[in-house]
Amino acid sequence: MSPIYNREITCPVCSNQFKAKAIKSSHYRVGKKDTDFFIRYLSVNPYFYDVWLCNQCGYAALKSDFEKIRDFQIKLIEEKIKPRWHGRIYPESYDVNIAIERYKLALLNYTIMEAKSSKKAMTCLKLAWMYRLLEDINNELLFLKESLEGFNDAYYNESLPIYGMNKYTIMYLIGELNRRIGINDKALLWFGQVITLPGTPPKLKDLARDQKDLIKEEEKLKEEENSSATIDSSNSSEATKTSAKNTKRGFFSKLFGK
Repeated sequence: MSPIYNREITCPVCSNQFKAKAIKSSHYRVGKKDTDFFIRYLSVNPYFYDVWLCNQCGYAALKSDFEKIRDFQIKLIEEKIKPRWHGRIYPESYDVNIAIERYKLALLNYTIMEAKSSKKAMTCLKLAWMYRLLEDINNELLFLKESLEGFNDAYYNESLPIYGMNKYTIMYLIGELNRRIGINDKALLWFGQVITLPGTPPKLKDLARDQKDLIKEEEKLKEEENSSATIDSSNSSEATKTSAKNTKRGFFSKLFGK
């Protein structure tokens, strides 16, 4: 039996009825969870089906957001997306490349319809995860940076929770995104707040401590490598000087027959 089934959806922009693919929850097989909450599935990947797309007008959004669209946003989609939209034909099952295309369509819609930063941030985060599956580090980092910018803005300017994440979880995620793109000083500040704030769930505190320790271990390792490189450079310089002296001594010894 196929893990994929179709849901009947009505587009809130053009009222077109279409079928959106979904995965039966009984077929979810979780492998492990990355420290930025990316779940690695062992079989069919639900992330590939997380964007709903109306093929008639081009409206696309994360399935949790699809029906949450305001009147002025509908007008923007009708004016700026629909006239330029050309329908897509997709196979029965999606892969990571199709998922990337659909997430980018959702991101385009969110940008044009002036959606909240959190919506763009979550879409960018999921795009980063898809590129992680492809081991495309450059694009992963690009979308992690965009996601971080969006979640930073959302934390200060939007009501919580965001996509089921409370204040403490968002703070941890901002810290972890900073760590992943190499901004360790800010990551340590966010992790420190998560650890010290009253009310932070114990599991989240443990996660923050682990990531804080990881940063310190990495920085210590870098210091040791730099120190070793400096010593090697110094030894190499001394060896060059000694070699030069020996060369000169050999040259003069030959001249004087010694």
